[in-house]
Amino acid sequence: MNADGSGQRRLTQERAGEPAWSPDGATIAFASARDGDPEIYVMNADGSEEQRLTENSAEDFPPAWSPGGDRLAFGSNRDGNFEIYVMGVDGSGQRRLTTYPGDDTNPSWQPAPGR
Repeated sequence: MNADGSGQRRLTQERAGEPAWSPDGATIAFASARDGDPEIYVMNADGSEEQRLTENSAEDFPPAWSPGGDRLAFGSNRDGNFEIYVMGVDGSGQRRLTTYPGDDTNPSWQPAPGR
C-alpha cells in the first residue's frame, strides 16, 4: 500500500506472516504454513516470483535479513528444539548457528561496523 494507506493489494492467497523486507526493499521474506507447517518463502515486493526456501516437517520462522541482503536467519525446531539457522537468499547453505538447550527464536542482525 501507499504511505497514506491507499492502494492496498493482497500479495498472498493464503495466510502468511512474519514478513521481512530485504534491505534494498525489492524482496519480502515471510513464513507460511500452507502445506501444514511453517516454512520460509521469498517473493518480489510486487508479489511475483514467489519461491519456497525451506522444506521439512519442522517449523521454520521468522525470517530476518542480513544487513547486506545476502542471507536470511530464522528459527527452526528441526533438531528437536528451536535453534537459529542461517541460509542464502536462495535457500542454499542452511546451517544451525546456536546450540542452546532451550529455545532460540526471533533472530535479528546488527549492521556491519561503519553502517
